[in-house]
Amino acid sequence: MKMLFALSLTLALGAAFAGAQSLMKDRATVVLEGKSAQLTVDLGGGSIADFHLSDQPLNPLSWDSWSFSTDPSAAPPPDPRSMGHFLCLDRWGPASEAETKNGMGWHGEATRVTWKAGEIVKKDGRIHAEMAAELPMAGLRVVRSIALAEEQPFFAVTEEVTNQNKLGRLYNMVQHPTIGPPFLDEHTLVDANGRKGFMQSSPMPNPEEPAVFWPQALDRDGETVNLRHLSDNADPGVVSYVIDEEYGWTTASSPTTGLLIGYIWKAAEYPWFDAWRHAAEGKPFARGLEFGTSGLHQPFPILVEKGKIFDRPIYEYLDAGETASKSYACFLFKIPANYQGVASLSYADGTLTLRERDGKPDRDLVMEVGQLFP
Repeated sequence: MKMLFALSLTLALGAAFAGAQSLMKDRATVVLEGKSAQLTVDLGGGSIADFHLSDQPLNPLSWDSWSFSTDPSAAPPPDPRSMGHFLCLDRWGPASEAETKNGMGWHGEATRVTWKAGEIVKKDGRIHAEMAAELPMAGLRVVRSIALAEEQPFFAVTEEVTNQNKLGRLYNMVQHPTIGPPFLDEHTLVDANGRKGFMQSSPMPNPEEPAVFWPQALDRDGETVNLRHLSDNADPGVVSYVIDEEYGWTTASSPTTGLLIGYIWKAAEYPWFDAWRHAAEGKPFARGLEFGTSGLHQPFPILVEKGKIFDRPIYEYLDAGETASKSYACFLFKIPANYQGVASLSYADGTLTLRERDGKPDRDLVMEVGQLFP
């Protein structure tokens, strides 16, 4: 892959692909534009910061970690940071105390480094881009291939992670799509095919007790909460569920704005769905539609001691020089104002079909997507 410095690539793309939106002002980006949708990747951290329909500028992935800064009203610095859909690598959650002292932050280094991007090409009805990042502390290299369909509002991603260390090592890789207002409000519905789960707020060493089943969870008072919804109370904040089907999927439906965003992935690659919720000033502020290799939000020493939860792994191992490849796809649909959310999703013969809750077949959302995964 021919690699170019991020800023010079951005200037070239601005002319060819209509540029990034105001959120990305003065930042190095890759912008892909098809006939149905536009996609923006922020190279200062590698986040997919914007994905919207060509005829509807609303971006579901509008969340920006700068909103948690000490002064969110100030102009954010140009430094790399997490936005929208970001990648957690080499870990999900906190570092150990010793690692923290050495400079490792939450969710690893992928959003703390500048990514470099290669050439953009159009092939087989898709607009293809590649980008890569080096994680110096982790000793990992990640290469991302992203393809936006020219005709339909979806994109597919494959990421390859290589261990550049001379010794093998543990790692985790979690996708962190994050939706925010105005797409996210009290009426937004989150659906998924998660099954058995547990609250991250439950005490160690057995947080999986008691177990819950999607979309149900328990708050700190032991009261049942339906995670499809979020209003002014985000307790419990993070709940993790295993996937029992061939493909994992999650959707967020916003009847208020008439838009749905969804993800699909292979459960063999990402066996966990992790639901994060956050409210601020009495309103929904952020929701994480996360999926990945771990369901336990703890440092590696605790993961090793725990081993598995619900007979699912909570970390992976990469030998020296070994490369792991994982993929997912994301899509948008327009929905009516009385949409009830997604009951099921199927992917067969190159077609995505979403069945509405209590809906008739004529309300199915259908998209021809072809081959999504290698």
